[in-house]
Amino acid sequence: MIIRLPRKFYAAGFLVPFIVSLFAVQGFGFSEEDIGRIERTLRDKPVGERIAGWAEKFVGTPYDGDPQGIYVTRAAIVVDEKVDCMYLTFRSVELALGHTPEEAIQIALEKRFHEKGRILNGKVENYEDRYEYGEDMIASGKWGKEITRSLGPTKRTAGTRGKDFWEILPKREMRRAMTRLRSGDLLFFIKAPERRTVGESVGHMGIVKVELKGRERSFYLIHASGSKNKGGMVRKVLLKEYVSKMPFIGVQVTRFQ
Repeated sequence: MIIRLPRKFYAAGFLVPFIVSLFAVQGFGFSEEDIGRIERTLRDKPVGERIAGWAEKFVGTPYDGDPQGIYVTRAAIVVDEKVDCMYLTFRSVELALGHTPEEAIQIALEKRFHEKGRILNGKVENYEDRYEYGEDMIASGKWGKEITRSLGPTKRTAGTRGKDFWEILPKREMRRAMTRLRSGDLLFFIKAPERRTVGESVGHMGIVKVELKGRERSFYLIHASGSKNKGGMVRKVLLKEYVSKMPFIGVQVTRFQ
């Protein structure tokens, strides 16, 4: 379907064809009306709750099997019918920080790139400047403030991307640190050095959702669970269960405050 934008947006000086093409989705995804309805239910919540709320709306969405991401291949900003872990993180934050579909696109052009995304003839023309590595997202500060050290005892592991080391919250500390997490925290899961096959340390990422039932809090991870060659979908799972089985040595955490 093609999302048709409000008349006021046409008058704002944007090229209609390029904006419409940025919203082209099929099957899974959100219409403009969907986004407006969800935004109204989330607008008065803290930013972390909004991020987690948007992430939860993607649960069940098929995994994106495109090696570089279908949104990059299409040179589009919005391709919500299939997502990988990075796109899920991108989009959940962008929708949470924006109040309209158009604002979310402008936020994406600011946040997904080392500099800033550029549009030409309805296509993103500089996706080579995008964040391809989770550790670069953390270091940029655009994806929240890193709070790893405030959660519990950290340890150093070999660095990547020009850094000598990363400070991470080790897997063994995560159960105790879990009670300090908040909805909307971004978790960047760190590979052991011997498992870094393409030079990156962040092997996965996801979003925390905290739910209160009576006096008991439950901590969930919302993430695009799958792989490029086997498929999968976005799932919401108990964080403690994920951590107990995960192939990663720890996490780094960022938070929007």
